Amino acid sequence: MTTGVRRRMGVEERRQQLIDVALRLFSDRPPEDVSIDDIATAAGISRPLVYHYFPGKYSLYEAAVRRAADELSARFHVPHEGPFSLRLLLVMGRYFDFAEEHAPGFSALLRGGSVRSEAVVEEVRQVAYEQLLAHLELTDPGPRMALVIRTWVGVAETTALSWLADRSIPRRELERQLVHDLLALAAVTAAFDEETAGVLRRVVDQEPPDGPFAELVTRLLTLVPGRAGDG
Repeated sequence: MTTGVRRRMGVEERRQQLIDVALRLFSDRPPEDVSIDDIATAAGISRPLVYHYFPGKYSLYEAAVRRAADELSARFHVPHEGPFSLRLLLVMGRYFDFAEEHAPGFSALLRGGSVRSEAVVEEVRQVAYEQLLAHLELTDPGPRMALVIRTWVGVAETTALSWLADRSIPRRELERQLVHDLLALAAVTAAFDEETAGVLRRVVDQEPPDGPFAELVTRLLTLVPGRAGDG
């Protein structure tokens, strides 16, 4: 028999509930369009109780964005074992796992909305950038190599957000395409930058014959007149 008495949440449990609610609301609307009343209603509590845990909606928004950022940043940490392309493919799987499992948090994080939240987004991008450098065994890349990596991080963000809005392209295909995208960006830059060329040669030398990079090269060669079907 039920008594109809609600279990009272602890302080941290209630804070996490409010953050969950905030992530859902802020993923659909910018902070200025979400009121404390909206948050209270969605959480099933009173307006004063929201203020008991957070001084205002922007502090709640920033707490929500921070949690999403910390969880997403962790997805870039994978063992430094095996060919680079397979490690990157693993990272992309973890990245899309987060985007799919925590769509509100992912969208709210990348949507931005305040100076502080933009700073948090930049922290995530920096983590991604530094992890890629570590996997490429680079400590102080030149400007062209650095631009390749930062550009690719932006491409990955846009691709994941677009996929969440329209899942017409299979997720696994996009994960592999993003690995190909980094190779393509590096290859174009390598034609004009010796440092990038050296990194690319080293990475390709470690690739398995059936790896993502080899697959891209094979596909591109079929587009070159006279090369289709060459062994």
